[in-house]
Amino acid sequence: MSTLKHFRVDFVVAAVVLVIAFFYDGVDAVSLTAILIVLEIVFSFDNAAVNAKYLEKMNDFWQKMFLTVGVLVAVFGMRLIFPFVIVCLSGQISPVQAVHLALERGNHNTPGTYGYILDQAHPAIAAFGGMFLLLLFLDFMFDGDKEVHWLGPIERALQRIGALDMLGVIVAGIGLLVAAEFLTTGGEKATVLFSGVLGIVLYLAVNGLSSVMEDQEAAKDEQLEQQTNARGTILLAGKAALSLFFFLEVLDATFSFDGVIGAFAITPDPIIIAMGLGVGALAVRSLTVYLVRNGTLAEYRYLENGAHWAIGALAVMLILTIKFHLGEVVIGGTGIAFILAAWLTSVRENKKRDDHDQHRTESIDQTPASAVNGASKQ
Repeated sequence: MSTLKHFRVDFVVAAVVLVIAFFYDGVDAVSLTAILIVLEIVFSFDNAAVNAKYLEKMNDFWQKMFLTVGVLVAVFGMRLIFPFVIVCLSGQISPVQAVHLALERGNHNTPGTYGYILDQAHPAIAAFGGMFLLLLFLDFMFDGDKEVHWLGPIERALQRIGALDMLGVIVAGIGLLVAAEFLTTGGEKATVLFSGVLGIVLYLAVNGLSSVMEDQEAAKDEQLEQQTNARGTILLAGKAALSLFFFLEVLDATFSFDGVIGAFAITPDPIIIAMGLGVGALAVRSLTVYLVRNGTLAEYRYLENGAHWAIGALAVMLILTIKFHLGEVVIGGTGIAFILAAWLTSVRENKKRDDHDQHRTESIDQTPASAVNGASKQ
């Protein structure tokens, strides 16, 4: 009950947003928004874990700042503005025109409408987003330091072949060439190739930025004046905390690319994307603080693996939509299915461990005192 109380604001906001989605475009908008909320939360689970690692160094004031001011930046910056930026760039329209056309919507077969512009720009968006998400999936699966394997034989095999340096980029590049050759018609090939390469470059830049920033922040820890609590945990305040606050905002933005780009595989409507990802971002912030205050980062051990399999599936399906029409229910449902399966497997694994620990404790308790004394004498 205390856990639900911690997320009560998120539940209220989610309910309000789902009501707004219903009035915006009926039941379909509600279902798409709900799918995006779930996907954003699970895709950002690793984000919450990394954020928690740094947030636990701040005092209570800066933790509250991160949860309030920080969430405004996250929701209105990456989740609201960035999707419109993608639409504007791919559709070559102004931000004001994009908002106006998005609210009007209109028939996608009618030239000049928002739906028509997005249909024309879809190959570019699909190639760009597909390559970005595919690299995210491959880097996770090829990671030689990964210790937890959900789909054991497959993930261990991928980890072994991932010893080849830059294999993820090679595989993504081959996938892009195949997609451009077999999924495009006419002048789409050049657009798909350019957009796909741009997605690969952006991923490498974002991933590199995150790594550099984490390394720099870790190095700064040794130089900062630190105040420690009874547990020895570093609590930063003032300029040190402000610096870390800005660091977390930039780090959160880099982590958000996969959720924003993956959302375009579910729906092209930036209004629905903003509502779904916005609520998800709010929940992730609450989850970050919850993880800090409860001192646990990984209760469900396979959830991160399941999330990356969902990302991989979204990447493949997003690329396939260059030529084939895949319904939002199929795309969103596939991602949710991977995540749900990973969660259920984690719950079952936790139960097995609890039963094993309980059985072991009972066996020790039932051991006769004479046997224990005899063993100690030997």
